[in-house]
Amino acid sequence: MAVQLCGLWIPNHTASGLHHCQSRLQPQALAVSSTTSLSSSASIKIVGSNTSPGLHGIENSNMNNVFDLSREEDDWVSLEADLYHWTKSLRPVQWYPGHIAKTEKELKEQLKLMDVVIEVRDARIPMSTSHPLMDSWLGTRKRILVLNREDMISSADRNAWAAYFASQGTKVVFSNGQHGMGTMRLGRLAKALAIDVNIKRREKGLLPRAVRAGIVGYPNVGKSSLINRLLKKRMCQAAPRPGVTRVLKWVRFGNDLELLDSPGIIPVRISDQTAAIKLAICDDIGERSYDFTDVAAILVKMLSKHPSIGPTALYDRYKIETDGICGKIFVEKLALRLFNGDTNQAAFRVLTDFRKGKFGWFALERPPT
Repeated sequence: MAVQLCGLWIPNHTASGLHHCQSRLQPQALAVSSTTSLSSSASIKIVGSNTSPGLHGIENSNMNNVFDLSREEDDWVSLEADLYHWTKSLRPVQWYPGHIAKTEKELKEQLKLMDVVIEVRDARIPMSTSHPLMDSWLGTRKRILVLNREDMISSADRNAWAAYFASQGTKVVFSNGQHGMGTMRLGRLAKALAIDVNIKRREKGLLPRAVRAGIVGYPNVGKSSLINRLLKKRMCQAAPRPGVTRVLKWVRFGNDLELLDSPGIIPVRISDQTAAIKLAICDDIGERSYDFTDVAAILVKMLSKHPSIGPTALYDRYKIETDGICGKIFVEKLALRLFNGDTNQAAFRVLTDFRKGKFGWFALERPPT
């Protein structure tokens, strides 16, 4: 894999290196952070205000929890603001292979036949793997949201996203397509949501038929693996890279459920470049769309400022200081230490280590407040 990557054409961004070492927030970002801090702190105090005035120990404990939660929310807001700042100087990450346009057209036609739609997202970046047009495509059609790769996030991340989607009234299933966790629950939920299909058919004097469920989502979020686990056999081609599935394919699950495996769909143009960088970090977009060194440098800075990780994880892994969170310098030092100065290989190592959980399992996003 590493040898193949060395053959990719990756433009040189030496001129943008200085921008990577700047971590100052824009005034607008600071204003957003302050506003969010005040509002979130107030809401947390109301929820936790059921203590007795005389119980000073419990009261102080609750106040500490309030400050900890408020500080963590501020850290997430600050990280998102910094990420926006870091990506401004980079070449835009865009990826739209020819087969996607054809797939999108066919998929919209197939949606008319579906009783329920299963939208799969990456649990590490649920918002960044949400297609901006998906809601308009589905309309009032029943939907199940699957957050795949739940084994790659922490229990705190999982609880936060579960609470968020519950508040939105969205049915969500956490799954691990590689090992099959959550797949049987997904199958039962799909059949339960679409049960009224055959009730209406019986009322019309028609014979019952299999429920049709379409599985849609971004590239490499685990759609085909999820189907293979549901079927308990390899019916759909799957591989740990974007763009493997190229055509729509219906497969039957038992006698009462049909599943449509579809290629990953992605917007023609990704306007949110912070989301695009996260797609690159999580390997949910084609490798030729981004510069490995740029993306690895941003990942280093994200890990250094991540509320659950921090610079210690990087030092423990590579025995290299983060130098004031300058990601470019960190990657260059790693290249000199392990790869004879080859920054592409060093960048690939950092990205691969993240994808394999060498820094721990955690999400790169938290629910919006």
